[in-house]
Amino acid sequence: MQIEVLTLFPAMFHGPLSESLLQKAQEKGLMRLKIVNLRDFTSDKHKTADDSPYGGGAGMVMKVEPISKALSSVVSRQSLVILMCPTGQTITQQKVNDLAKLEHLIILCGHYEGVDERVRGLVDEEISIGDYVLTGGEIPAMVLIDAVVRQIPGVAKEEESIKKDSFYSGLLDYPSYTRSEEFEGKRVPEVLLSGHHAEIEKWRRKEALKRTLERRPDLLAKANLSENDKKSLEEILNPKH
Repeated sequence: MQIEVLTLFPAMFHGPLSESLLQKAQEKGLMRLKIVNLRDFTSDKHKTADDSPYGGGAGMVMKVEPISKALSSVVSRQSLVILMCPTGQTITQQKVNDLAKLEHLIILCGHYEGVDERVRGLVDEEISIGDYVLTGGEIPAMVLIDAVVRQIPGVAKEEESIKKDSFYSGLLDYPSYTRSEEFEGKRVPEVLLSGHHAEIEKWRRKEALKRTLERRPDLLAKANLSENDKKSLEEILNPKH
């Protein structure tokens, strides 16, 4: 996958995108990343990429001309252009999975008070990472890239673990434990020490259902639940004493 990020602050991406799985994805050639400085596409000596809004008001607005020129330099027939902004569609795991199948993503980072409204006609989609305000679209872009790239086959060493992450199956993840067996009086559940893989998987699924019910019951309405899942939920809701 080829990813281009269009931003006014390219230095923000140097650390986060060169560590962990994102670094390995680039080393393996599974993801090619290019950070594009929007100021390189300005036309004045001060490299002005923003201006005050027509009609007055606080803050600055990103200009349409540099963005248009930058997009023209990287767009291809395989490209999907995404604007990171708070008014976009809130990202979901299903959307992440769909984006991971594409060949070329271009991510435009909004900043300041946003972009000139005419920029919206130059992009394919607008995406938000949640209902809160950040300084700009750079950190949301990093979040999107991390979420998408880890879904590319071959990036994660243990691909099966990806499918058991929270939200992948529509549920939150089950509890995990490692050594020591006991810590400050709290023991690892005996079933995880049993070596009985079928019972372990049954326990993990039930715990995932329980955690989702307690913390995100809204997810259960959309989850694809089996008859065994429904039986487990009934046991959780009506425990036998």
